[in-house]
Amino acid sequence: MNAIKAALALGAVLVLAASLAPAAYAAGVDEAAAEALAKKSDCLKCHSVARDKDGPAYKKIAAKYKGQADAEQKLVAFLTTGQKVKIEGREEEHQALKTKNEAEVRNVVGWILTR
Repeated sequence: MNAIKAALALGAVLVLAASLAPAAYAAGVDEAAAEALAKKSDCLKCHSVARDKDGPAYKKIAAKYKGQADAEQKLVAFLTTGQKVKIEGREEEHQALKTKNEAEVRNVVGWILTR
């Protein structure tokens, strides 16, 4: 019985933590720096905050990853490895962010996830 209560409590904590993640990012995100790096990396050619372009809007990306514990990890990997994406039916390599600084990458990821 105690194991069941412990498992339920842990589950509740994880759900709460996942729902608070965007708020935690918002407090620590340097929006001006994130947007500047996104511009420098040509992200805004294919993405915008609110509307789809060749790539999805950042609001749509944030909604897709909402509540996922590994959202930051997935986006960091995506934005640093040049993975393949489909644009207008053809496959292209997604450009990596133009920085090797992990803090700058995580700042951009936090900025995207708080849109």
